[in-house]
Parts: sequence; C-alpha cells; structure tokens
Amino acid sequence: MRSSNPSLGEDTFKGLRAEGGTVMTIQGTVNKTLILFLLMCATAAFTWTQYFAGKDIQALMWIGFGGGFVVALITIFVKTTAAYTAPLYALLEGLALGGLSAMYESMYAGITTQAILLTFGTLFSLLFAYKTRLIKVTENFKLGIFAATGAVFFVYVADFILRFFGMQVPFIHETGLLGIVISVVIVAIAALNLVLDFDFIEQGAQQQAPKYMEWYGAFGLMITLVWLYLEILRLLSKIRSNK
Repeated sequence: MRSSNPSLGEDTFKGLRAEGGTVMTIQGTVNKTLILFLLMCATAAFTWTQYFAGKDIQALMWIGFGGGFVVALITIFVKTTAAYTAPLYALLEGLALGGLSAMYESMYAGITTQAILLTFGTLFSLLFAYKTRLIKVTENFKLGIFAATGAVFFVYVADFILRFFGMQVPFIHETGLLGIVISVVIVAIAALNLVLDFDFIEQGAQQQAPKYMEWYGAFGLMITLVWLYLEILRLLSKIRSNK
C-alpha cells in the first residue's frame, strides 16, 4: 500500500497489533473525523470573528500554522499519541484557517462558502466513486498520485525558498489563464489524494489495526481536506481576480 498523504505512508499499519479486542473500524474513523472537523470549526470561528471585529490575528495564525505543523510531525512519528495530538492539530489548524478564510472573504464576498461547499462536494463525490468502484485504486494509480503530489510539494518548497531572495516560481501565483489552469491541476491532485486516504483507512480496518489508529486515520484525512480547501480557495480567488 502507498499513499501520498505524509501521515498515511506505506508502513503506517506495519507491525501494529490491536490489544484487548478493540480494533480500528471505518465507522469509528468517520466519527473521529467528524469530531476533528467540529474542533477545527470552533477555533476557525474564533479567529474569523476576531478578524471582522478589527483585531490583529497575525499571531494566532502563526501559532495555528506553526503549531499545527509541529503537532502533525509528532503525530506522524509517534502514532500512539494520535488520540491526543489529532484534536490539538485540528484546533491549531482552525486558528490558521479561520483567519486566512476571513482575509479572503474580506476581498471576495462569498468565496469562503463557495470553497467549503466545493470541498465537501468533492469529498462526497469521490467517496461515492470509491465505494462504487468507479475509481479503482491500482498500484499504478497510487504511484501516479504519489509522484504528482511530490512534484507539487517540490514546487511549493522551491517557491518558499525563492521568496527569501525576492523571487518566486513562475505562474503558480498568477491570476491569468495559465495560473488558473495550474491551480485546477493542483486541486485535482489534492482531491485524488482523498481516494488514496479512503483506500488506506479501509485497508487499516481490514488489517484490524489498533483502536487508536482511528484517530490517526482521521488525522490523515483532515490533512488532505485542509490542503484541498486551501487550494480551492486559491483557485476561486484567481478566478474572481480575473473577472
């Protein structure tokens, strides 16, 4: 098995054994994903309201993004902590996403609602396609998405480094036709990662992984959903700017 989601790697369930008869289930993972989503919404609502109340939320956003990154690394490398770190990750990411979403909303009215609806529309559409086997998760499919995601990650890292020298990777931030096409491609790659996440969580349940892996599986799915939402938000802003 392989997933391009960094939290759901090839060896995620390797060597894990359930104790006491409690094992990972798909329904349990779904329930925990819902919990993480609600936690994220709570802190997102806080920074959202703070922004529109005229408060400075830059520090909260930095805490959200930076803290979320650190907690994510801890979760990935110490999976047994997932029951505690996954909720913390959701709370921290909510701080960042709420502030960022508010900034986009102040520039383009209604864009946040559109991005949320498109994100969940994509989630449920791909879940349906996966469950009905309209999309088959073959090894070639996994390798293709893995390679494409790696390429996107490399471009983003290169762009981050270049910005320290007053430069940036061409086209990815532009609002013209090519910039929009690039964003569409990245959104598609992020969306297809959801299919790999569904498959990986299903495999984990079949292998009877420990119960705490439900939190880990939910955490991995949230990472992809956050990425997809951010990319859709960027795409919609480019389209709005181009009008």
